[in-house]
Amino acid sequence: MTTLENDYLRVSIQPKGAELTSIFHKKSGIEHLWQADPTVWGWHAPNLFPVVGGCLANQLLIDGKTYPMERHGFVRQSLFETTESTATHAIFSLRSTEATRLHFPYEFNFQLIYELNGPSLTVTYRLVNADEKTVFFSVGAHPAFAVPFKPDEVYEDYFLEFEQDEPLETNMLSTAGYFTGETKPVPVKDRQLALTKHLFDQDALVFKNLASRRVTIRSNKHKHTLSVSFLVFPYLGIWAKPGAPFVCIEPWLGCADSEGQIKPIQQKEAIQQVELGRVFEATFTIEIS
Repeated sequence: MTTLENDYLRVSIQPKGAELTSIFHKKSGIEHLWQADPTVWGWHAPNLFPVVGGCLANQLLIDGKTYPMERHGFVRQSLFETTESTATHAIFSLRSTEATRLHFPYEFNFQLIYELNGPSLTVTYRLVNADEKTVFFSVGAHPAFAVPFKPDEVYEDYFLEFEQDEPLETNMLSTAGYFTGETKPVPVKDRQLALTKHLFDQDALVFKNLASRRVTIRSNKHKHTLSVSFLVFPYLGIWAKPGAPFVCIEPWLGCADSEGQIKPIQQKEAIQQVELGRVFEATFTIEIS
């Protein structure tokens, strides 16, 4: 386990999946990350790579050949190497191996970079193309934040505040986790989306056309907040297991497949790419105040 700490936050990251396991706010004494109760949902903040969401038939089609690919990819189950670590900064690395090539036939070095800066934690996804051709992929975050923040509150005391005053429309998912092509309005008022135990009865809310680049968890009872900023991530998922005391705010560069036929990886919706000899980076920030 790697621990980063400054005057504001203490953060822990485990080697498996380079996954955050704790975001502790020192002044308030609040643990902000869901503690992965396996009887409810056994993750804290999985990192999603080389796909986000589900692939049709659990397969990727690359250069005319299909490869088995589990929902959200294999990185969350993979053991990372800690290649750099200071009091406030750490880099975790996963290089392609014979095992990864069975699912994703590219040469790569996938890195997670965590850095504390005051009351903020920045998370950077870095993909180094070590192949002789363009690498196509998706990447995303799935952090679960504990709600309520305090023991004398309830889930319904909280709401999500969007940066922009805009209508919200979720893209509907089938029971198998694929987009159906249907959309549905989401009840937002004055930039606020109330958290209720039935908000996610029909799976995640998935926004593909948000103007907002920041979402904040707020309580009606105090001013302590947690914000996620995602400048370069065009898609955003919001989810909780119905009735569970957390909410996931998930910046994505990629998304699940739509119902229909399997498409070659380069034709998948929101697919990313990094050319020969190039490096891809994307950063989001978690800030507590």
